[in-house]
Amino acid sequence: MRVAACQLNSKDNKEENIRIALELLDKAAGFGADVAVLPEYTDFMGDNAGALAAMEQIPGPLSDRIAAKAREHKMWVLLGSMHAGIEGANQCANTSVLFDRDGNIATTYQKLHLYDVDLPGRVVYKESDTVVAGTEVVTADIEGTIAGLSICYDVRFPEIYRLQALNGAKILFVPAAFMLYTGRDHWELLLRARAVENQCFVVAAGQVGTYMPGKACAGRSMIIDPWGTVLATAPDTTGVIVADLDFSQLNKIRDELPSLLNRRPDVYALGEAA
Repeated sequence: MRVAACQLNSKDNKEENIRIALELLDKAAGFGADVAVLPEYTDFMGDNAGALAAMEQIPGPLSDRIAAKAREHKMWVLLGSMHAGIEGANQCANTSVLFDRDGNIATTYQKLHLYDVDLPGRVVYKESDTVVAGTEVVTADIEGTIAGLSICYDVRFPEIYRLQALNGAKILFVPAAFMLYTGRDHWELLLRARAVENQCFVVAAGQVGTYMPGKACAGRSMIIDPWGTVLATAPDTTGVIVADLDFSQLNKIRDELPSLLNRRPDVYALGEAA
């Protein structure tokens, strides 16, 4: 399976962001990708008022345009996330949408862990001001291969990835808009850890660069194998990276180092009860 991670620098111009995202999907298709992944908040990066103004229902105009591109190229596409409207609410859902080769919506995922942090002089952000958290761990079947869906800050919470791996996942998708301050030290470390501990491929498509004064994303989109080896890394600009996922390598790693089989859920359950 050939996968592509599309790196964007989305800002507060929704139409321009979508235009560039569609161009990157064209490039991914040109590289022969079976699956192309866009980053978190592909549609809009800016202030809270603008984020809420960018909300759309699913299906809706944005999802229809991404679906058309998937259908055009006969390529799976993960819209890393968009501001999805919630009926009767003045907040949105930070939602991934997975499209199959025919442009049908295969599944959606609503971000579980919201990024509420206050690092004085560095990062102040409260995602819960505009976003309602999801409640479900989600996997999807991509032509016989199970993939786990997550978004950005989720990567700091290993529980969901272990649940996905136990549900058969061999790929973990991590679209993100990881902040520059934390991303430069933690992004690669966390991604490679999730790959190694779950013996899965990780496809992480990120936002890069400044999106409003004083706020920037780390970029460095990556594709990582189950041994923790980085197969491809994006430079610090908008673009597309690709890699081929060899599932025979994944099976070999799991056979030779059966850490998933060597788990002790009997002990874990006792520990949680205590």
